[in-house]
Amino acid sequence: MDILKIAENSGLLVTLDGKIGRQEYQSVYGSITALSRFANAILEYANIKAPLSAADEVQNRSSIVN
Repeated sequence: MDILKIAENSGLLVTLDGKIGRQEYQSVYGSITALSRFANAILEYANIKAPLSAADEVQNRSSIVN
């Protein structure tokens, strides 16, 4: 499993922050929606039923606050 490729395919931006010898240091940036797609892709890879989408999570949180 290439976790960085899955992150990119999910819409996350993967950046190379630095390299020391053979060790690379990277960061991942993106929206909550992209993070949700990434999580669902990992769950799918592991053959686990995906939970609520990011939009559903936001809706659930806003209903709790109100």
